[in-house]
Amino acid sequence: MAEYKQYINQEQENGSVMISEDVISTIVEHAVSDVEGVAGIVTKPGADIADLISKNWGRGIKILIAQDNSLSIDCNVAISYGQSVVDIAQAVQAAIISAVESMTGVKVTAVNVNVCGIVRK
Repeated sequence: MAEYKQYINQEQENGSVMISEDVISTIVEHAVSDVEGVAGIVTKPGADIADLISKNWGRGIKILIAQDNSLSIDCNVAISYGQSVVDIAQAVQAAIISAVESMTGVKVTAVNVNVCGIVRK
C-alpha cells in the first residue's frame, strides 16, 4: 500500500527544501514531552493499524498543511493529576509553536490541545 505524505515546500536561492509532516510530528512530540505537567501524548487504540490507513491518525497528533505552507496542529495529551488543565494546555500550545517555528521557519496558525486524560503518577 502506498503511503501518502504531505510536505512543506520552501523555495530557496539554490533549490528547495521539503519538510515532511513526519518531521513536524516528531518536533511536536519532543516539544510536548518537555512541558512540565504533561503525562504524555494520547494515542488512539489500534494506532498501528490506523497508521496503515491514514497518516498520523492514531498517534495523537494531526497536522494540516495549508496551501500557503502554514500549519494547524491538533494534539491529544494527558496531564498529570493536580495540574491546572488550562495552564498546561497553554504551555503545550506555546511550546509547540516555538519549537516548530524556530526549527522549520514555518508559521503555525493554530494549535488545538485536546486534554484526553488525567494520569496519577
